[in-house]
Formats: sequence, C-alpha cells, structure tokens
Amino acid sequence: MDYAITGTIFTLVVFIVFIGIVIWAYSKKSKKGFDEAANLIFADEDKDKKEKRESGTHE
Repeated sequence: MDYAITGTIFTLVVFIVFIGIVIWAYSKKSKKGFDEAANLIFADEDKDKKEKRESGTHE
C-alpha cells in the first residue's frame, strides 16, 4: 500500500469515529447522564452549605 491509500483509509476511519461520537453525544440515551454530570458541581455546593448550617459556622 502506498501513502495515498493509507492516508485515505485513516481519514475514513477518523471520520467514522467522529460521526459515531457525535451520534453518541446527541442520543437521547446519553442525555440523562450528561445532565447529571453537568449538575455535579452544584450538588457539591449544596452539600457544603448543609454541612455549614449544621455545624453553625458561617462565612
């Protein structure tokens, strides 16, 4: 195989992987998991606020 064929095959493989990732990212099955991951930072803040209220310390 020469460089042109190898480069073409590599380009097609990368393109197919890209399309697969896009389909996975925008699928309805993945939405719930992504929404939970996006809100993880806020869950941590709520936990900190609750612990501060229970211990009686304020900022």
